[in-house]
Amino acid sequence: MGRYVLRRLLQMIPVFFGTTLLIYLLVWVVPGDPFAGKCGERDCPDSYINEMREKFNLDDPFFVQYFKYLGNLLQGDFGETYSGRPVSELIAGAYPVSLRLAVVALLIEAVIGITAGVLTGLSKRRFLDNLVLVSTLFLISVPVFVTGFVLQFVFGLQLDIFPPTVPDRNASVFDLLLPGLALASLSMAYVARLTRASIAENKRADYVRTAVAKGLHPRRVVGVHLLRNSLIPVITFLGADLGAFLGGAIVTEGIFNVPGLGGLIFRSIASKEGAVVTGIVVLLVLVYLVLTLLVDLAYAVLDPRIRYD
Repeated sequence: MGRYVLRRLLQMIPVFFGTTLLIYLLVWVVPGDPFAGKCGERDCPDSYINEMREKFNLDDPFFVQYFKYLGNLLQGDFGETYSGRPVSELIAGAYPVSLRLAVVALLIEAVIGITAGVLTGLSKRRFLDNLVLVSTLFLISVPVFVTGFVLQFVFGLQLDIFPPTVPDRNASVFDLLLPGLALASLSMAYVARLTRASIAENKRADYVRTAVAKGLHPRRVVGVHLLRNSLIPVITFLGADLGAFLGGAIVTEGIFNVPGLGGLIFRSIASKEGAVVTGIVVLLVLVYLVLTLLVDLAYAVLDPRIRYD
C-alpha cells in the first residue's frame, strides 16, 4: 500500500505541472485589455500601464511568465490582483463557504441517491422502480437553474421553511440545505440510477448466492456483501463530484447569493483578473488529485479482493 501511494504521489507531479501550464496558457491567450476600466471612464495613463505590466511581468514571454508564477506558487504565493489585493486572501474568504456547500450537496446526493438506488435495485415491485426512474429522468431533464429557482420560490419564499438566500460567509448548514439540494439534484439522479444498475447486476453474482445459501441475514447480505461491491462505481462518481461542486457551482451560488468560489471565478473572468482565475483553478486541480487518490484507496476498503502491491 505504501509503495502504491508513493507511486501515485509521484504521478501527480507531471499531472500538476501539465494542468497548471494549460490553465495559465488559457488565461494568457484570453483577448482584451486587462486594464480597461481600471481608471474609471477615462483611459489609464501610459505610465500606469507600463508600471503594471512590469510589475506583473506581462511583457515577458509566456514561458518566462509561467515559470515565474510557478516559482511563486511553490512558495505559497498565489499572486495578487491588479488592485493589489492578495489572491490567497480572496480564496481564503470564498473557499470555506463553497466547501461547506459542496459537502452538504455531496451528503444529500449520496444519502438520497444511494438509498433510492438500493431500494429500486432490490425491489421487485415495479411501482417503486418506475417512480424512481421517472423522478430521476425528470431531474436529469430539468436544468439546474430551473430547479434552483423553483426550490427558492417554493421552500424559501412561499413556505418560508429555508432562507431564500445565504446571509453571509458564516452561513450554517441549515442555510445551505436549499442551495445544496439544488446543486445536488442532477448528480443525485445519476447516483440513484448508477446504484440501481450496480445492485441489480451484483445481486445475481455467485458470492451473493453463496451468502444467501449460508443462511446469512438479508441485512448482512445486502450491507456487507452486496452493497460494498456495488458502491465502487458510485464512490468514483461521488469523488469526482465533490471537486465539480467546488468549482462548478456558479449558477447555484448566483441564484442563492452564496459568496463562494463560483461567484469569485465569474467576477474574475469578467474583470480579466487572470491571477485569481489561475489560483482558484490550481487549487481545484490539487483537490481533484487528492480526491482521486482517496477514491482509489477506498476501493480496497470496499472490496477486500482489491490489493495494491
